[in-house]
Amino acid sequence: MAFEGLSEKLGAAFKKLRARGKLSEADVKDAMREVRLALLEADVSFKVAKEFTAKVAERAIGAKVMESLTPAQMVIKIVNEEMTALMGGQTAQLARANRPPCVILLCGLQGSGKTTHAGKLAKMLKNAGHRPLLVACDIYRPAAIQQLQSVGERAGVRVFERGTEDPVKIAKAAVAHAKDHGNDYVLLDTAGRLHIDTQLMDELKAVKEAVKPQEILLVVDAMTGQDAVNVASAFDEALGIDGVMLTKLDGDTRGGAALSVRAVTGKPIKFAGVGEKLEDLEVFHPDRMASRILGMGDVLSFIEKAEQQVNEKEAEELARKLREDRFDLNDMLEQFRQIQKMGDLKEMLGMLPGMGKQLKDVEIDPRQFKRLEAILLSMTPKERETPSIINPSRKRRVAAGCGCKVEDVNRLLKQYETMRQLMKQLKKNARGGKKGGFGFPGMPGMPGMPGRFGF
Repeated sequence: MAFEGLSEKLGAAFKKLRARGKLSEADVKDAMREVRLALLEADVSFKVAKEFTAKVAERAIGAKVMESLTPAQMVIKIVNEEMTALMGGQTAQLARANRPPCVILLCGLQGSGKTTHAGKLAKMLKNAGHRPLLVACDIYRPAAIQQLQSVGERAGVRVFERGTEDPVKIAKAAVAHAKDHGNDYVLLDTAGRLHIDTQLMDELKAVKEAVKPQEILLVVDAMTGQDAVNVASAFDEALGIDGVMLTKLDGDTRGGAALSVRAVTGKPIKFAGVGEKLEDLEVFHPDRMASRILGMGDVLSFIEKAEQQVNEKEAEELARKLREDRFDLNDMLEQFRQIQKMGDLKEMLGMLPGMGKQLKDVEIDPRQFKRLEAILLSMTPKERETPSIINPSRKRRVAAGCGCKVEDVNRLLKQYETMRQLMKQLKKNARGGKKGGFGFPGMPGMPGMPGRFGF
C-alpha cells in the first residue's frame, strides 16, 4: 500500500507519545528525532526533513500543547497540519483558458508513464464534460504514436497525429484543429529521454514557444523517490513547469517524492496515478494525503470513488429494497460487480480510518469476486430472486456448474443471510431512535479476505 513504510514508522513514534500522560520538551524532541529518521528512510531530502521536524517541534513545545489534556493528540494534529502544508496546503487546480482550447504540455523522462497518464488525464477531463484532444508529439520512441492511439481509443478520446513530422509543427496544427473542431483541452504528449539533455530541452522550449501552453505538467515516477525530485528541479529550471503528476503512487511505500516535490521545487503536485487502469488517476489533495500517511484514513476520496461507480437511481432502488426486506442475490451480484469497478479493494478499505493497520497482513484476492460471480451466475434467475428455494440438490447442481464445492455455495448463502440480518438490525435501530449511531456486532465476511473476513 502507498506510504506503508512511512505510516508504520510514524505510527510507532506516536504510539510512544500516547503512552505518556503529560509530555515534556524532551519527549517531543525524542519523537521528532524518530519522525525525522522515518522521513529520511522514506527518501525525503535531509533539508526538508530537518525543517519539517523543526517547525513541528517549535509549535509542539508551546504551553498550549504541553498543558493540554491530550498533548499527544495535539502533537499529531500539528504534524498533520505541517505535513499538509509541506505538500502544498491547498489542492492545485488544472489551468483553464479564457479562450479555448487550453493547451497542456506533458513532459518527462522515458519510462515515467507519460503516454498512459496523458490518456488517464484525457479520460478524467472527458468524464467531467470536456472535449479533450490527445496529440502525438513523440516521434522518436518506437510505437509511441500507436501506444497513444491505443490509449486514446480506450479512453474514448480522439488522437491527433502527423507521423514523424516536426513536433513543433504537429503541436501548432493540433491547436488549430482543436479550435476548428470544438476541443476545449489539448494534451501534448511530448518525447522523453533516458536522461535530461540539451536536445530534449531545446525541443520542449520550441514547442512551448510555438503554442504557449496554459499549463506544463511534469510526469515523474513516484517510486524513484529523491530522483523524482531532482528530475522535477531540473525540468523546472530549464523549462518552467506549473505542476507535477506523480505516477505509480500506489506502489510507493516510502513517499519521499510526494513529500519533497513541493518543498524543493515550489511546484504543486496536481495529479497522482494510483493504478494501471485509465480510471486510476486522482486529483492530489495534500490534506487527504497527510491523513492517509498518518493512518487517519481518507473518507472523502473513498466516497468520491464509490460515487463514480454507483448510479443514483440504482442506489435509491437498492435502499428501497433494503427497507422493504427485498434484497436478493441479484442485488448481491450487482454489488460485487460495483466493488470490482472501484479498483484495488485493499487500497480502498485502507482509506477508512483505522483500517490500514487491520489490513496490513491481510491478503485480498481480487479473483475471489470472480468466483462468487460464477456461483451466482450458476443459479437460475428464480433461485437468485428467491434464495430460500435453494435446497441441497440445487446447491450440488450450482457447485458443479461453477466448478466449486458445496461448502463455497453454503458460505456465500450465509454471507447473504448475514447481510440481510444486519440490514434488518440497522432498520430496527433507526426506528427505535437509538442515540450514538448504529452498533455493528459483526461485519459480514468480505470476499477475498481470509479468516474472519470471509473466504
